[in-house]
Amino acid sequence: MTCSTAAGVEATALLSPRPATRPVAGRRVAQFCRTRHRSLRAAAQRPGQKSTTGADPLNGATAQSDEAAVSTGKGRQRSYGDGDGISNLQLEDLVGMIQNTEKNILLLNQARVQALEHADKILKEKEALQRKINILETKLSEADAQHKLSAEGNSSDSQLVMEFDVLKEENILLKEDIEFLKTKLIEVADTEESIFKLEKERALLEASLRELESRFIAAQADMMKLGPRKYDAWWEKVEKLEDLLETTANQVEHAALVLDHNHDLQDKLDKLDESLQAANISKFSSYLVDLLQQKVKSVEERFQACNHEMHSQIELYEHSIVEFHGTLSKLIEESEKRSLENFTGNMPSELWSRISLLIDGWLLEKKISYNDANTLREMVRKRDSRLREAYLSCRDTESREVMDNFLKMALPGTSSGLHIAHIAAEMAPVAKVGGLADVISGLGKALQKKGHLVEIILPKYDCMQVDQVSNLKVLDVLVQSYFEGNMFNNKIWTGTVEGLPVYFIEPEHPAKFFWRAQYYGEHDDFKRFSYFSRAALELLYQSGKKVDIIHCHDWQTAFVAPLYWDVYANLGFNSARICFTCHNFEYQGSAPARDLAWCGLDVEHLDRPDRMRDNSHGRINVVKGAVVYSNIVTTVSPTYALEVRSEGGRGLQDTLKVHSRKFLGILNGIDTDTWNPSTDRYLKVQYNANDLQGKAANKAALRKQLNLASAYPSQPLVGCITRLVPQKGVHLIRHAIYKTAELGGQFVLLGSSPVPDIQREFEGIAEYFQNNNNIRLLLKYDDALSHCIYAASDMFIVPSIFEPCGLTQMIAMRYGSVPIVRKTGGLNDSVFDFDDEAIPMEVRNGFTFVKADEQGLSGAMERAFNCYTRKPEVWKQLVQKDMRIDFSWDTSASQYEDIYQKAAARARAAA
Repeated sequence: MTCSTAAGVEATALLSPRPATRPVAGRRVAQFCRTRHRSLRAAAQRPGQKSTTGADPLNGATAQSDEAAVSTGKGRQRSYGDGDGISNLQLEDLVGMIQNTEKNILLLNQARVQALEHADKILKEKEALQRKINILETKLSEADAQHKLSAEGNSSDSQLVMEFDVLKEENILLKEDIEFLKTKLIEVADTEESIFKLEKERALLEASLRELESRFIAAQADMMKLGPRKYDAWWEKVEKLEDLLETTANQVEHAALVLDHNHDLQDKLDKLDESLQAANISKFSSYLVDLLQQKVKSVEERFQACNHEMHSQIELYEHSIVEFHGTLSKLIEESEKRSLENFTGNMPSELWSRISLLIDGWLLEKKISYNDANTLREMVRKRDSRLREAYLSCRDTESREVMDNFLKMALPGTSSGLHIAHIAAEMAPVAKVGGLADVISGLGKALQKKGHLVEIILPKYDCMQVDQVSNLKVLDVLVQSYFEGNMFNNKIWTGTVEGLPVYFIEPEHPAKFFWRAQYYGEHDDFKRFSYFSRAALELLYQSGKKVDIIHCHDWQTAFVAPLYWDVYANLGFNSARICFTCHNFEYQGSAPARDLAWCGLDVEHLDRPDRMRDNSHGRINVVKGAVVYSNIVTTVSPTYALEVRSEGGRGLQDTLKVHSRKFLGILNGIDTDTWNPSTDRYLKVQYNANDLQGKAANKAALRKQLNLASAYPSQPLVGCITRLVPQKGVHLIRHAIYKTAELGGQFVLLGSSPVPDIQREFEGIAEYFQNNNNIRLLLKYDDALSHCIYAASDMFIVPSIFEPCGLTQMIAMRYGSVPIVRKTGGLNDSVFDFDDEAIPMEVRNGFTFVKADEQGLSGAMERAFNCYTRKPEVWKQLVQKDMRIDFSWDTSASQYEDIYQKAAARARAAA
């Protein structure tokens, strides 16, 4: 208790607002308490163990002082007469008292620190208040001075007041002028927007007119090709008839002359007869007259016969002319009919997409029924010419009149085509980040050409290329979708991209999910795309469409599969089957399980090892959920499909093995219209496999553009167009640069890196080779320049560590650049080694290596250089063979079409 009292006295002293001198008795008591504390601790140590260097640091460090303290404590115990009481205390009670004392001391120290901090804070506040007081005093003095000045200048107050009033009036006038200018600026902005819309519409009309003119010219050419021999025969007949007419005309002229001569002869005979009668000559003379009359009669008969023949020939000619014109009219009608049918069947896909969007807009705005909409969609699928004619004839009329004309033609029909809806985060060229965008547009167009109704659903990004969308407009309807326990409105925009109908969803959510000036890379990407997936399904559900296939892509729309089966199928929207394509298993979309609830999924139901729980950690994995819940699962090449079932699966290999029966790889294609050396507008000279002189001209042009050496035209040029990321084998690309220089070739690299260290490394390499006229590193991306590099290069390097599909090797071959690639993923499915005798010669199209090391790449490059320099004819044949390979989307689309139809057939059987 004495120790506690001393501690209390010390705390009181520390916490006192004024400094005070501690009493002498207090110091003595505190000193006695500390001394007794040490003695008791020393006494507590002796029965148990001796103090060592590993004991309590306080006891070990002050052993001697503790002993002195014990003896001093004993003496003081005797002087105070309290020795008997202490000796009677139990050891445990003493230890407890010591511990309590230590706690009290610790609390007192903490209170002291807090008190000091509080004092510092008070001092700072005091200083701040003092500064404010000084400022106020300064202002007060200034106010006093101004008051004095105003008192002295009362005589000029009226003038100041007048000037102030004038300034106020001018200020009011300026405000009015500003408001007027603002109004004018708004009007100018509106006018500019109207002009922009008109210009866009004019450009669209001009494009449509040019396309129609080209098709009309082609139709005329086809008409002339229908029966050239028939036309030649008819023209020969016309020429013969003209000759016959000319001959007949000559005969008529001759007959007319004979007739005139006959009339003269008849006059002479009459005169002769009169003379004979007057002269009464002999019977012999009468005989001669009779003979002459008979000859005249014979001449008249011959003339009549000739005249009759002439009329017969003229009638025959007229009949032939009539017959010719009749036959020619029939041919023209048939040709026009066939041309019209051909034109209808090959109408610009954009026009059919507009009609489809028009029908869907009427349905969403509840202007037509579901049955009528489905019937009209069937007519669009079948490319019904009646719809085309009605749409073209009513383009300038009210929408209601167009709708009425459409509904008059709404008759039940069937079609073998499928209704396919792609839900994706990208689409070229309107919203492109990587290869996914090319797949959406390329596959969509190929399926559309095969007679299927294809629609695309995208987010409406603020950064998308709006100028690439035709007829973009917002529908007069809002689609509500669930998210985070609330219903949010979504604006629906429609337009056509690359001839495909596209829906753009613009959420009216306070987070502004797609107004971020970029497509990916936001902190809440998981939330953004789960919202979009739910809204996309809600759009399909509310439109009442009977979709056959819903195709979602990558983790951003992988939410669609579980949402469809766990939410919308229970609402009766269950006609479709889900196809999921993972373009790269590196990105799987993982998050805490609770985040699934945002879009309305049941967390408890899905957070299981056999559903959406990740195989490596406790989070959920949306790509795994799509694999489990989809009816079809694909990736972008057969070899990559095999790789991801092992190490390449990034943790999903076991899941993919379980679902292997519905999992396959389909090699992507390329857009052969965009990548076509015979029509490429970026090239200096267009060329094809039968005429490679243009390729040499493009090589010379690129050398001149990049200031490369051009003394040896046959010097091999190696190209590389890529993102500089670890996946692409940056260490092998670096090695290829030096190896090309060693082999005496030229190297051109086009690409940049999002990784700062890699970008800096290649900037250093570029600086090292800046004075070398055989090496150029262009650390950027330039679309026009990429076309030129493909056309100019003799070889093309793709040394990827892994490559799900890869498009650059296909484009390179399309332009006659022989690929040198590592055997992985889609590279293994598209490039076959020229020296591999186990492969048929007609299939070999490049040079490959297996191990991802410099030695393997060097070997492949040396073989390619040897073939190029020592066997120029063989190399030329290889280039021509590569250029003729069909890498279009047609083959891939046929594979997708097959699995779509099988899944749709199973769905119909289960219905």
